[in-house]
Amino acid sequence: MTEPKYVQIANKFAREIRSGAIPSKTWLPSYADIASENDVSEIVVRKAVDQLHRWGLVRKVERRGTYVLDRPNLVRLAPERQMEAPETTYGNESDRPVSIEREVERVQASAEQAEIFGIDAGDELVYVVTRAAAGGQPVSISDTYHLPGQSEPRAAYLEETLAERVPEARHAEWLKTPTGDPVTTIRQRFLDEGDRLLMTSDVSYPRDRYQAFSFRMALFPVGDATL
Repeated sequence: MTEPKYVQIANKFAREIRSGAIPSKTWLPSYADIASENDVSEIVVRKAVDQLHRWGLVRKVERRGTYVLDRPNLVRLAPERQMEAPETTYGNESDRPVSIEREVERVQASAEQAEIFGIDAGDELVYVVTRAAAGGQPVSISDTYHLPGQSEPRAAYLEETLAERVPEARHAEWLKTPTGDPVTTIRQRFLDEGDRLLMTSDVSYPRDRYQAFSFRMALFPVGDATL
């Protein structure tokens, strides 16, 4: 599905800010200029700038414009980013080539997994390990479990908790993190409208990649490309 125009514009500016093509401590063009360049309305531009603000890349100054921050952070707040493939997310965050490795196998649910998924111990789950790198540098590794047929879950809610934790050995090895050092971790739970668990994912990132927060959000309906 094609990304909404405001997301395309925000991603373009984000890549240029992070690569240094747009230097820190400078002002972005006016809404009118951005709208004219991209053949969109100023309403669309405003949504794009709001996106950049949520990502921690810019600050909006009343009656002055939009200012590029000196030390931008990567922030996972925008709802449409939660269901993106890693290729899309990291491609938008980096100007370097992105590579993704996946290992998929079917496993028997442990007693603990059976309890949280509401299934019987020994029932089948799909286990996926995903490793991502940008420019040859590791940027994430994740362990995902989902019910068969739910690789792209039709979830109504996402619960996500982000914090700093000491990763398990495999994650530390991929991220090239010294043993015992904490990294940024995200624990995700995708649920249907009845709060039935469809998929879990534990993701590890290099420390300080994202700001820490916890939230529960309603996901956009499938096919929603609202501008």
